[in-house]
Amino acid sequence: MRIRSLGVISDAVLELDPGLTVVTGETGAGKTMVVTGLGLLLGARADAGAVRTGATQALVEGRVVIDPAGSVARAAEDAGAELDDDVLLLARTVTSAGRSRAHAGGRSVPVGVLGELASELVTVHGQSDQLRLLQPARQREALDRFAGHDALLAEHAAAYQQLRDVERELLDVTTHARERAEEAERLRLALHEVEALDPQPGEDHALRDEDSRLAHADALRTAAQQAHAALQGDTLDSLDTGGTGIGADATSLVAEARHRVESARDLDPALADLERRLSEIGYLLADVAGDLASYAAGIEADPARLTAVQERRAALTALVRRIEAVGGVEAEVADVDGVLAWAAWAASRLLQLDDGEGTVGRLRAERDRLRGDLGRLSAAVHASRADAGRRLAELVTAELAQLAMPQARVEVTLTQREDPEGIEVELPTESSEQRAATLVVHEHGVDEVELLLAPHSGAPLRPVARGASGGELSRVMLALEVVLAGADPVPTFVFDEVDAGVGGRAAIEIGRRLARLARSAQVIVVTHLPQVAAYADRHLVVVKSDDGAVTESGVRTLDDAERVAELARMLAGQEESQTARAHAQELREAALSDLAVVSRPRPS
Repeated sequence: MRIRSLGVISDAVLELDPGLTVVTGETGAGKTMVVTGLGLLLGARADAGAVRTGATQALVEGRVVIDPAGSVARAAEDAGAELDDDVLLLARTVTSAGRSRAHAGGRSVPVGVLGELASELVTVHGQSDQLRLLQPARQREALDRFAGHDALLAEHAAAYQQLRDVERELLDVTTHARERAEEAERLRLALHEVEALDPQPGEDHALRDEDSRLAHADALRTAAQQAHAALQGDTLDSLDTGGTGIGADATSLVAEARHRVESARDLDPALADLERRLSEIGYLLADVAGDLASYAAGIEADPARLTAVQERRAALTALVRRIEAVGGVEAEVADVDGVLAWAAWAASRLLQLDDGEGTVGRLRAERDRLRGDLGRLSAAVHASRADAGRRLAELVTAELAQLAMPQARVEVTLTQREDPEGIEVELPTESSEQRAATLVVHEHGVDEVELLLAPHSGAPLRPVARGASGGELSRVMLALEVVLAGADPVPTFVFDEVDAGVGGRAAIEIGRRLARLARSAQVIVVTHLPQVAAYADRHLVVVKSDDGAVTESGVRTLDDAERVAELARMLAGQEESQTARAHAQELREAALSDLAVVSRPRPS
């Protein structure tokens, strides 16, 4: 991963190998910026304030090795990213003005795509995650993740939503009876008006045309008669036609033109084609003349019919406006065809409104069925959580025993609470003699999950938030995260100073635990504890330099000698002290001895 112009980091490259990588450095050197950069690369919200002072933008680039046949590769390709064999390149820029851009596989993508890819690539555990895990909702989510019953939870959520929808519809039917009755009356009256007028499809358009014909009968008849006379009238004019007198009407002129051409058509095929076309024109003129004569004869002034047409049109127009005002459908009622479509909808809607009792009965039956289904699903989720809670408590308790809390005891409790937004259901019982429990179920089931801790022998079980000191809380959260890591399919885990408030033997056990987790996953840890850093396969240090004007931080990979010096600095603040170096060397050798026992496989 490469980071440029982010916080105090000017330009740094992090080489992150398989196994356990630790990142250390002095306070204020920029260790947190490493996690911030990784977060940006994985779709976290951008903060313009994180851009280095004087820089126009911050840049984070990453090279991620993925399974080319896995879900991450498919998701990346769906987003338009190009893969280089098993390598996916990611990039994120944040400008000083707050604008952000993301790239995956050389293609610009929405920032949300990085978040989707990150959910299957990396899990980040930081101090803020510890605080979130203190919330009951987060503890429930953690238990569900450990239980691995995603499909059951999805089925439960779907049944819950279906029941919600049915109860909402039932409430609408039963509590809005008056409104439904008023709506039915409006529809019934409007439908009666439609039935009384009995409009026909397209009738308003046909009447409009007839109205125009009747209102202008004289003008239409005169125009047709004059056109007929022009084509085939009795008025003849003398033309210079070689002494032959012919009628000056269009039909006679076309006939004469054809006669003149006909005598020579055999001399040229082109002239023969013209003679044929003149013949066709003659036939067409004769037909048009006949049609004009018929049209003129059929046009009659009928004042009574005109009045009837205009009255019918007015009635239809008023009906369209009336139905448009009644409304109820999304489509605009603009003509008679719209009125007929509205009438079909209104008739169907009226059947629903009039069948109120039948609808109520059907909805109640559906509600009861869904309540039964939801009760069974809630019982299944509860049973799965109870079993997972026992297993999770045992594993976390065992982890705490290895984290210098040998007498600690953890329990996961499932309780039910009153939920005004929930739905009452009956959970089925194993025996017919037992009375079914009536509980309030919400979208996630009937359970409230809480993690309880007794930090030492004789101590009462109390919620983790109130029953643990700062150091104990860090160890409980780390133990929980290590256990939950086994339920996470992601290949990389990032821990940001989750060892805060811990020291001594507990710190050594934290290092051992992280090393054990690194047997099956890539683990990156930002830490201030030398006991944890001693277990790392690769040690990166964030180096801070100050020339009096500009502060820059870079990241270096330490060799064996440099690791001892850095451990000495972390132990005593004096990397040159021989005593501190001896202690650091001893710490490193003890960790190497432990790592040999762990003997984890090293991925290529």
